Amino acid sequence: MLSDKDRAYARAKGKAIINRHAHEMLHDRVGAAEPKNDGKQTPWRGHPVFTAQHATATCCRGCIEKWHHIPQGRALTEEETNRLADLVMAWIERDLIHHPVR
Repeated sequence: MLSDKDRAYARAKGKAIINRHAHEMLHDRVGAAEPKNDGKQTPWRGHPVFTAQHATATCCRGCIEKWHHIPQGRALTEEETNRLADLVMAWIERDLIHHPVR
């Protein structure tokens, strides 16, 4: 579940910017064949995408391999990055729908 702060941030930035962030973070943090600090590179909080990555098992290459059957040891393709970003965005959007502005 997103924090109130992350929900406010996501709503303020809008879907297009958060989607861009999701693509950039996935590419930069888990897109390489051997990401730096793999297994520890994604913080648990600080951005809605980080929380969503842990919730959707897109936080490290080990989780991506285990849950999404994308092997480690090679870079993610653009199609794979897009698919994982879509999953992250769907999770964020669902959280925002289930937790309307108070």
